[in-house]
Amino acid sequence: MMHGSNPNVRAAFLDTLTSEARAAFTRLGTRRRYAVGDVLIYEGDYAQELVILHEGLVKVTARLDRDRVLLRDIRIGGDVVGEVAAMGDGPRSATVTACGDVIAAIVPKYELEAFLLNHPEISLALIQMVCGRLRRSDRLRLELGGYPVPVRLARVLVELATAYGKPARNSLRIDVNLSQTEFAALTGARTRSVHQALAHLRDKGIITTGLRQTYVRDLPRLRKAARLSIPLN
Repeated sequence: MMHGSNPNVRAAFLDTLTSEARAAFTRLGTRRRYAVGDVLIYEGDYAQELVILHEGLVKVTARLDRDRVLLRDIRIGGDVVGEVAAMGDGPRSATVTACGDVIAAIVPKYELEAFLLNHPEISLALIQMVCGRLRRSDRLRLELGGYPVPVRLARVLVELATAYGKPARNSLRIDVNLSQTEFAALTGARTRSVHQALAHLRDKGIITTGLRQTYVRDLPRLRKAARLSIPLN
């Protein structure tokens, strides 16, 4: 499943594979279950394992200093995490924590390498995924400096709605329960600024929020607020 040139549409890694490649890849590793708050990967650890997310939702965080933690991304079933350490050397660059019940497969480096040697098309898909994540990271850094907070927040909401939104009550329910502090971390803003931006979108009838759930009522207007002109397919 490819999504063309729209940089705000993300496909889970497994969804980019053919059915045969996906079936082979999902047989890798040892499956484990995690509960909310369990840590799958620790920042700074030297473990070289790939984690395949089969079910559930995780958040990817990195520590900025002793007191501050940056929420870098959200990953769902079908995604992989820990790919850089599994395919290279060096310590883990982030912590991955379960946001609910998660089923994941832990794939040791030696098992992954042997598998990729026999499946070059999946190796290429992994490389393309890593490149895509790097491009997205670069784009987000540019946006943090180039757009005001309301635009950055709208872009985050468009991406979350597109990647994780579920139809619900004439809207898209974002199935990622984030606090305003976590929204602030994703947008590189202060919590107060995000609170004001969310209130503005609610007042305009573009979104509704409650109990850490967000509903996008008007995606075209949200995209306009995000200054996005590329139509969704």
